[in-house]
Amino acid sequence: MGSIKNSNLGQAWLVLLLSIVFSVSLTAVHLNLGPVIEENKTKETMKKIPVLVTGKDSSEYAGTFDISSRFINVDKNGITKSYTVYDAFDKDGTVAGHVVKATGQGYGDKIELLLGLDPDGKTITGLFILDQKETPGLGNKIVDDAWRNQYVGKSSDSPLVVVKGKSADENEIDAISGATISSRAVTDIVNSTIADVKPKIMIPASGNKMEKN
Repeated sequence: MGSIKNSNLGQAWLVLLLSIVFSVSLTAVHLNLGPVIEENKTKETMKKIPVLVTGKDSSEYAGTFDISSRFINVDKNGITKSYTVYDAFDKDGTVAGHVVKATGQGYGDKIELLLGLDPDGKTITGLFILDQKETPGLGNKIVDDAWRNQYVGKSSDSPLVVVKGKSADENEIDAISGATISSRAVTDIVNSTIADVKPKIMIPASGNKMEKN
């Protein structure tokens, strides 16, 4: 009887030890890869800005825009939320558009996206999913061009609404079949981002030309 207890106790300690080793190893991997992942996201963001601003292939606009970044901070219920905003300028200094990096909760985990807006913040010019962990074959279809392109050209004057089936109104987005939660998650992020940054998106300037950072 005693040997059985000792055996079970030994196995329990072994499982605990392996769990600790695994956790430590996972943390170490994350710490090592974290900076690399963020660097790759930044490179992808810079590559996507021309597409999100113009709606056209980035190769057509390579080197056309000057890009600067800034933060828009929004205070909500005593908590400050910060958005990274990339401003794209034509060579003459005119603002071509903005791209906002935003994050929100999805079905599986956090969803990180890039939202393109026109110079006045009145129209959505593009949407790109920078990072997601939604269900394969269902929720992860939020990355598909055909679904994301629904947002392009939508007005920012009224919140977007996800519907099942064919959208009828201007502010409606067709849900992905079997992934309504993921569809709504993306739309919620878009709506909250617009509500937060639109009042502050324009850069004060004289006329249409603006000083670049």
